[in-house]
Amino acid sequence: MKEPLFGDLCVIAMPGCEEFAERVDSYLKEWHRRNESYLVPVSCPRFGTGEAKGVINHSVRGYDIYIICDVFNYGVTYKMYGQTVPMSPDDHFADLKRIIAATAGKAKRLSLIMPMLYEGRQHKRSGRESLDCSLMLQELVQMGVSNILTFDAHDARVQNAIPLTGFDDVRPAYQMIKALVRHVPDITIDKDHLMIISPDEGAMPRCIFYGQTLGVDIGMFYKRRDFSQVVNGVNPIVAHEYLGQDLNGKDAIIIDDMIASGTSLLKVAAHLKERGAKRVFAFTTFGLFTSGLELFDKAVSDGLIEKIFTTNLVYRPAELRTRDWYVEVNMCKYVAYLVENLHHDESISNLLNPSDRISNLMQKHLAEVASREK
Repeated sequence: MKEPLFGDLCVIAMPGCEEFAERVDSYLKEWHRRNESYLVPVSCPRFGTGEAKGVINHSVRGYDIYIICDVFNYGVTYKMYGQTVPMSPDDHFADLKRIIAATAGKAKRLSLIMPMLYEGRQHKRSGRESLDCSLMLQELVQMGVSNILTFDAHDARVQNAIPLTGFDDVRPAYQMIKALVRHVPDITIDKDHLMIISPDEGAMPRCIFYGQTLGVDIGMFYKRRDFSQVVNGVNPIVAHEYLGQDLNGKDAIIIDDMIASGTSLLKVAAHLKERGAKRVFAFTTFGLFTSGLELFDKAVSDGLIEKIFTTNLVYRPAELRTRDWYVEVNMCKYVAYLVENLHHDESISNLLNPSDRISNLMQKHLAEVASREK
């Protein structure tokens, strides 16, 4: 490792990210054989009207700061006019800007780890619409942010809004596959026993990576929408049309960036079972579960889906962690590696491309399967 060029390391956890940041901090302390934490305490106290301010409780002059921010953590609340209000993405983003402003330009460098991009689904214009994600990125850069790391961006082309600033879109493919072989040890990963499924055309690029890396076929569903009406902010889906190889007797993994309500995912799972899929799994980087968990409980009891893998990069309610069908994919060590490399001005290319690690993992898994069959 090179000597750091940008001052001492400092990690800031925005409200709701404390647990995740503490685990990242524990890895950094272990690697540096250090007892003192890299975490700098911050707070965003609010007045009774809901107005707030950002406070940093430690000097950050000359530091290389890494801010971890989950703008989708609705588990953080505040009081406004006597009412308990869950923080919205808008509230979290406003607090992020407050903390950046509180550094007062004294930090040597500011980097942001925002796992799920604020307004990431409002990345392109259709008619008279705002371009919220692009505006957000430009605003952060104007405030002094040098590097932005996000995971599985809905459309990574939004980085074109800030072409002269560091923007890295990280995909947790290796961690997902590692969790799969650990929790489903009897799975056979080859063309005769497994297929990767894209729930729509937008998810195809990530599915192609999984398919090529694992050496299995890909199937895709095309969402036919009714563009004559808007329901809950989207055009409702009329039907899912399947394009791909025969699924009969094969396991299937649905790959997507997020679960919102989950209705579309479970409809795809139902179609896969109708086409003879043996077991259906889902890899989704962000499990939001905006309509609750009961829909998934019923789908599992009906045999539509076996397990759902999501990362711990965004807020997960306590009841989700108790579900047998849920598998949490831990990303803390991976984020710590990213911070460590960037802090020492090292390339993160090997971290961003996990093909070799996945290949080694598959060889190990095949060896374990072969030993069990003897």
